[in-house]
Amino acid sequence: MSRASSVVILVVLTGLGIGATYFVQHTSALRIAAEQRLIDSRKLLDLLPSDSYDNQPLEQPLGLADIVLPNSTLLGGYRVTKAGKSSAVLLRSRSLGYTGSIELLIAIGANGRLLGVKTLSQAETPGLGGRIADWPNAWLQDFAGKSRAEPGDPGWALKKDQGTFDQIAGATITSRAVIHAIHDALSYFDEHPQQLIGSSAHE
Repeated sequence: MSRASSVVILVVLTGLGIGATYFVQHTSALRIAAEQRLIDSRKLLDLLPSDSYDNQPLEQPLGLADIVLPNSTLLGGYRVTKAGKSSAVLLRSRSLGYTGSIELLIAIGANGRLLGVKTLSQAETPGLGGRIADWPNAWLQDFAGKSRAEPGDPGWALKKDQGTFDQIAGATITSRAVIHAIHDALSYFDEHPQQLIGSSAHE
């Protein structure tokens, strides 16, 4: 076998090896991405009643990105539908807690009432504000069914601030941050229903 033939064979084998490696990596990346979407979807959907949707919310993202609100920032959102009609919206919100950022997922029904809230990430003090990450979370569950109008804007505060809500024991700043972020999200929903659910709020 000539030297030229050996070089050609080596180049072909190298090309095949690179191609096979790329194919395996690409296929693995797609599988990993699909698994991550499934994990993310489960994190989103456990806030919603199982009979309230028939779509895949992650496939219906809203045009929200870094929208600065009075006490928090909206990072993104997803529309939830059933039989082609909007039934809820999921909003990702970030606020500043005692030791760092708190990222929340806030589910709001098409009627403007809160369906649920869960913590996606936080860096609060373990055993105090860090309890905001517990799931299920009894303190966060107390907000379900509330709206911007009930208890009204002044009521969206801690009792020690002349508001409606109790705080997490020993975690005043964390509690304030969460309450204000939820209120911001409900206010944004009330003010932008067409953008979020495609119709007027409370229809």
